[in-house]
Amino acid sequence: MKKKTIALIAHDNKKHSIVQWALANQEILAQFDLCGTGTTAKLISDATGLKVKRYLSGPMGGDQQIGAKIAEKKIDVVVFFWDPLESQPHDPDVKALLRIAVVYDIPIATNKATADYVMQSKLL
Repeated sequence: MKKKTIALIAHDNKKHSIVQWALANQEILAQFDLCGTGTTAKLISDATGLKVKRYLSGPMGGDQQIGAKIAEKKIDVVVFFWDPLESQPHDPDVKALLRIAVVYDIPIATNKATADYVMQSKLL
């Protein structure tokens, strides 16, 4: 069976939270191929020592790159700590990423509670 791939993304105000979450879930995450957008991927890799394939930062096209990989069926789960209270300059890209995940029936966790549920699922 092919190793599943998890995409890790976080808006600026949520980067600390996703790094803390990744540290707490490091053993589970080590069982998967990981990728993420720019700074988020680097921060998680630096903090955990896990290999995280880096795409561009979200505003520079990283969200679209992740969306394309979902459409190519190369990403199985998305953990996206997004900030719904902060206006994002690339908001259309964020909405497109959320939309493509739903279209392709990809689990997308947008907060810690949901990410915890997804990571503990026997379906993962």
